[in-house]
Amino acid sequence: MLDRPYTFINSAMSADGKISTKKRKQVKISGKADFDRVDELRAGSDAVMVGIGTVLADDPSLTVKSEERRKRRSAGGKDENPARVVVDSQARTPVTADIFKKGTGKRIVVVSQAAPADRVEALREKAEIIVCGKEEVDLEQMSAELKKRGISRLMIEGGATLNYAMVSRRLVDEISVFVGNLIIGGKEAPTFMDGPGIGERSEAVELKLVKFEPMDEGIVLTWKVL
Repeated sequence: MLDRPYTFINSAMSADGKISTKKRKQVKISGKADFDRVDELRAGSDAVMVGIGTVLADDPSLTVKSEERRKRRSAGGKDENPARVVVDSQARTPVTADIFKKGTGKRIVVVSQAAPADRVEALREKAEIIVCGKEEVDLEQMSAELKKRGISRLMIEGGATLNYAMVSRRLVDEISVFVGNLIIGGKEAPTFMDGPGIGERSEAVELKLVKFEPMDEGIVLTWKVL
């Protein structure tokens, strides 16, 4: 069995399963209570991971927002923020990205062997570089490498392509989704899980619903991945 972190996905989606508009613009789906829930999840994680698409579209900082939670992490001998990990096969992460500018803590960019050397070296000044895979990042190898670096609890915050890639490779243990009270629509709008999808029902990843909690005019659903 692969020695990897306990890995969970957290996301917010509309009632029709969309996570942004057809122009890939962020939409406010949840509210203050859910933002606080997400902040607590980040504070309790060793690392927070996103794909390069999320970095380019949203430029998130992925920091812990609550000062009290940052102090709690520091008191426990940890950095104020969990390590921030970007899965970026071609090293396209801008060196001006917010993950490099905001908050203290470790930054990791995972690239493939095919990533241009000049872009990799530029990022190396901002983050630890992990090379996994030939043309694109080998997610199984990446997960093992993160565990070797002391990351035992890994939170994934998107996007849709990374979500599906990790789940389909059976590298995710738990999924939590806030489902909001709005419809976004549009076949071009990204869903919570994109990627190639399955051809037969037998290929589906099975889940077990373990919790549901009304919140912010919506509901948080939590599944275990079987």
